Amino acid sequence: MANATQRVRQVRSFTELLATPFAGDVNALCWERTLPGDYAEVIAQLGTGNGIVTIDDERLQALDLSPAGQLAAEALLADQELLRAHDLDPSLNCIYDCIRGVDAGTVPTDVLSFHVDSAPVEVDTWLCTYHGACSEGLANEVAGRKVDQPEIRAALLREYGGADDSGFAEFLTDHSYDLHYVPKTGAAPYPFGQFSLWRIATQWPGSPVLPCIHRAPANHPGSPRLLLIS
Repeated sequence: MANATQRVRQVRSFTELLATPFAGDVNALCWERTLPGDYAEVIAQLGTGNGIVTIDDERLQALDLSPAGQLAAEALLADQELLRAHDLDPSLNCIYDCIRGVDAGTVPTDVLSFHVDSAPVEVDTWLCTYHGACSEGLANEVAGRKVDQPEIRAALLREYGGADDSGFAEFLTDHSYDLHYVPKTGAAPYPFGQFSLWRIATQWPGSPVLPCIHRAPANHPGSPRLLLIS
């Protein structure tokens, strides 16, 4: 995590992950851990699918699993129960593919693009990858907003059809264009890793820190991901 040293803080427990405030340069907290079980078997038992499929508790509990697969299912359920007990609303997703549409436009706003999460009130994003390629983060110092790139801004102004004024700024916000970033030359993203539970800062009014820039990984055909997000 060479580019993330000042932005990411490691913690040693869920309690510490929950209670540690974002402050100074830190806008991402990571609880590195290992979990038991066969997560590939869970995905195999879920069967084939398309896009992003939410897996509810009942479906997970009904899978016909070996002891190793059952350990994985129990870990998936336990993480969700832990988050729900602290007034969070986790979703377990099996991501078969996440494809950028051909009509993505000048500034694609899908999760494959480096972006920050935004909310009108204080809230954090929680993430954990159990199987498959993991999410990636990008230190704020080595990224710039796409809407500040001259060529992209000029294209968006043409799309807007007006002057670079407060109305244009509102246009950028309404379309979430201002939430997406591009790495600077030589920038290297850092991996979120498997099994690590992350709590990352979002963009909200009055936030004491910059939001954490992150993205979903590139697609790997035939290798579904298991992702917890809240």
